[in-house]
Amino acid sequence: MTEPQIPDDAGATPAAELPPAPFTEADTEAATGADTESGPKAEVGVGPWEGELPHGDHWDPDLLADGDRRNVVDKYRYWKHEAIVADLDSKRHSFHIAIENWQHDMNIGTVVRSANAFLAKEVHIIGRRRWNRRGAMVTDRYQHIRHHPTVADFVAWAQGEGLAIIGIDIFPDSVPLETYELPKDCVLVFGQEGPGLTAEVHEAALATLSIEQFGSTRSINAASAAAIAMHAWVRRHVFGQIVS
Repeated sequence: MTEPQIPDDAGATPAAELPPAPFTEADTEAATGADTESGPKAEVGVGPWEGELPHGDHWDPDLLADGDRRNVVDKYRYWKHEAIVADLDSKRHSFHIAIENWQHDMNIGTVVRSANAFLAKEVHIIGRRRWNRRGAMVTDRYQHIRHHPTVADFVAWAQGEGLAIIGIDIFPDSVPLETYELPKDCVLVFGQEGPGLTAEVHEAALATLSIEQFGSTRSINAASAAAIAMHAWVRRHVFGQIVS
């Protein structure tokens, strides 16, 4: 199967401008964890609308008639795709996520899924344009994604937007994420699995943060690190938790 690609425009591609791809049987299996070879699949979503049809431009007549099997929260059941994106856009947080993709990192899909869950402003792919969307669980349709061919291009963009570049990796000069005061307007940058952040990003970052670990392994999965860092931002700037 040919891997889908981000449109050729290197700038931001609003998710609302992308036609919604059909939610396939494979997507349903991924969303439910169903095994195609061992028993019946769990039913996803809701069936056709029952009773008097609701009124409003955000309702999708096809979904109302046929049911909504998408991987969305209950609030957005039967909504048009563009209406969901517009509602998300009205309340996105001010942090961005970036991940370097020089060797086709398989974690990017999971990072995109977490960025959608924590309502990041945008996700930035630095390096290779192509990335595996399986881990995104179709959430990339609701998330703005921007491509930067080089670190220099990414840094210039972030500086132009007034965003603090915050690297997440283990370096001799890294400081603990747990006690660092994350800026409200920032872009959290993650290296790919294995090599980690490049020297260019490390040099451009306002700070590089490490996540405290207590076991035997030296590092944790890049997608897991991204989710931890996003949640740290949410705790500070949504719930007002002060670090000490």
